[in-house]
Amino acid sequence: MRFDDIDVRILGLLQDNGRMTNVELAERVGLTAPPCLRRVRALEQQGAITGYHAALDPAALGYNLTVFAMVSLKSQAEADLRAFEQMMADIPEVRECHMLNGEIDFILKIVAPDLQSFQHILTTRLTPAPNVEHVKTSLTIRTSKALPGVPVA
Repeated sequence: MRFDDIDVRILGLLQDNGRMTNVELAERVGLTAPPCLRRVRALEQQGAITGYHAALDPAALGYNLTVFAMVSLKSQAEADLRAFEQMMADIPEVRECHMLNGEIDFILKIVAPDLQSFQHILTTRLTPAPNVEHVKTSLTIRTSKALPGVPVA
């Protein structure tokens, strides 16, 4: 995809504040509202903008624990990888699932209300899952940086 300077500014502003009105966005990038909205719609259709989300405070919703789980599979055949990804998609507490290169096949970001709840997910859904060889977990002590999206120049 190719973006001009205005597109890049639109992307950066919307990434920082997805609730910004089209009128405010247009003013900030130096356009009138109709062409600004056309650009936003084009960026959505091209797939540069994939959605708009509210940033929620996990603790305020009772999710006081964040865990990263490193998962190794017995088989890395494409069908087995896809089956594992689908199983993870079906577990709401698994918020992110990334396939990795190297000794670990997947890293998962899992949220839970407490250690007992996480242990239940680990022992009933993750470790007994087909093709899982082993799982190593690390509990988050503190998050010092968590920015959504990507750097937009």
